[in-house]
Amino acid sequence: MYFITFSRKAGANGTAIAKLVAKELQYAFYDTEDIERKAAEMGFLDDVREVNDKMPPPFRRFFSYRTEVSLDRLYAVIYELARQGSAILLGRGGNMLLRSLPYALHVRITASREKRIQSLAERGYSREDALLVMQKSDHEREGFVKFAFRRNWDNSELYDLVLNTDNFSVSAAAAVILAAVRAKENWQSGGNAANALALMELAVNVRAALVQAGFPAGYISSFVAAPGKVCLTGVVQVPWEKSEAERSVLAVAGVKTVENRIEIAGR
Repeated sequence: MYFITFSRKAGANGTAIAKLVAKELQYAFYDTEDIERKAAEMGFLDDVREVNDKMPPPFRRFFSYRTEVSLDRLYAVIYELARQGSAILLGRGGNMLLRSLPYALHVRITASREKRIQSLAERGYSREDALLVMQKSDHEREGFVKFAFRRNWDNSELYDLVLNTDNFSVSAAAAVILAAVRAKENWQSGGNAANALALMELAVNVRAALVQAGFPAGYISSFVAAPGKVCLTGVVQVPWEKSEAERSVLAVAGVKTVENRIEIAGR
């Protein structure tokens, strides 16, 4: 199992390039439509639509725990899709979500302002509309990465390959990426990818369950110590909070045992 994540600017032909790479490698290709379809299957569609490659409205971010849950639901959907086999993932901070996997390549597709306008004009946009599309898309995607991962979307250090398509056709850009796939030195066997993804998916589902149970992010820490085993740490004010946290986590699909190290204040 291998993965290639794509970050792209509107009008830089990133989607077309990603689709061509997927076709050449015979990898699955996942974009907004595919993510929302899987989210519907998992019962997470409303949550995912709240944050799917965009930053939620301010009142949601500052006055509701829902955004934390929505992000974790989006991550769970992406991990579930990735578990199905080698894939191309478009946007959604895939380079951050799969950063720990050595069998992943992270690609950034960009282009100059004029090249992007030209590309959008070829799809029927006027110059004025193209500028509005670019501005809206850049704002949403940059805001999403900053909100979800506290990172700068344009930071080249987050990617293995940054490709400016001003002087590359879609096919030429795809050829460069395919060459990078072949040349990647630590493109190790992806045999353990499914296990790693399952653990990451379980971790975000546990985190979402705790928030939904009334424990704000950071109030109680959780980590998946082994398949099916979750460890809880932190300090609560009353004994029932400790037992409620454990009960909430045990209700998450895939959790078999909970090591409850939560302490009660004053004891």
